[in-house]
Amino acid sequence: MTNTKPPFWRDDRFWRIAGQLIAVVLALAIVAILWINLNRNLQQLGIQFGFGFLNQQASFDIGETPIAYQPTDSYSRALWVGLINSLRIAVLGIVFTTIIGVMAGIGRLSDNWLVRNIMLVYVEVFRNTPLLLQLLFWYFAVFLSFPKIENQISLWGFLSFSQNGITTPWFNLSPEFAALLLGLTFYTGAFIAEIVRGGISSVPKGQWEAARSLGLKPSIIMRLVILPQALRVIIPPLTSQYLNLTKNSSLAIAIGYPDLYFVASTTFNQTGKAVEVMLILTLTYLTLSLTISLIMNLFNRRVQIRER
Repeated sequence: MTNTKPPFWRDDRFWRIAGQLIAVVLALAIVAILWINLNRNLQQLGIQFGFGFLNQQASFDIGETPIAYQPTDSYSRALWVGLINSLRIAVLGIVFTTIIGVMAGIGRLSDNWLVRNIMLVYVEVFRNTPLLLQLLFWYFAVFLSFPKIENQISLWGFLSFSQNGITTPWFNLSPEFAALLLGLTFYTGAFIAEIVRGGISSVPKGQWEAARSLGLKPSIIMRLVILPQALRVIIPPLTSQYLNLTKNSSLAIAIGYPDLYFVASTTFNQTGKAVEVMLILTLTYLTLSLTISLIMNLFNRRVQIRER
């Protein structure tokens, strides 16, 4: 009896590898065609591709500068200012929207009729209206409706509201920054509330009953028994909401907050370097999103139950 090896074209492994190689070659061919087409169009327009413009003088002012900046600084410095402004919004937004979302999610399951329905109205209103509309509402209908700085509203002597924003003894939030932060926080918090509610509901009722039989208080049951188990369900969709918040911060341009997209738009209008500016924007937001995903995936791995 002879053991003859079948021809390679009948081997499944050959076709799997060949299929992947063909896909890679096609992808590279598409990128090459797009690149050649881009270069040809730029040459026809008399535009040279390059990032040398980043060292040129920006010649425009920025309303909020967390680091030292003057119009005589370079475009790269201006883009750094925009990036730091975007990071301020993203970090604070993630913190506050988590607090709002968790509180609203727990409130949606409250035994108290009033609390449960207030949270229901909050979720439905903020989740079902466009974010851009909410940002315009916070900015024009709320913050620009406050009195001028001479007649500012003061609460307990350390919190003041005026058309200049929110003022405390330690820091001042401009109306643009405050409107963007509140808009993103309440909008994203409505989605997180439903994620938290779903995660808590996924915990078996036996866990509640076992904890109650030990005489634990409801707050302790939620904090030490239910939420740790619900995190396994909550973390993956929560990561998506953090990514959405970070990317949605680019809507800041609608209310004049100088985030990265705002500064990049001004840079593009002045230099005409549309491709280069779009590449910088894409790579920056991609890096931010991948960083958030990496951190959340590491956290998700820690809260998963490990089978022994």
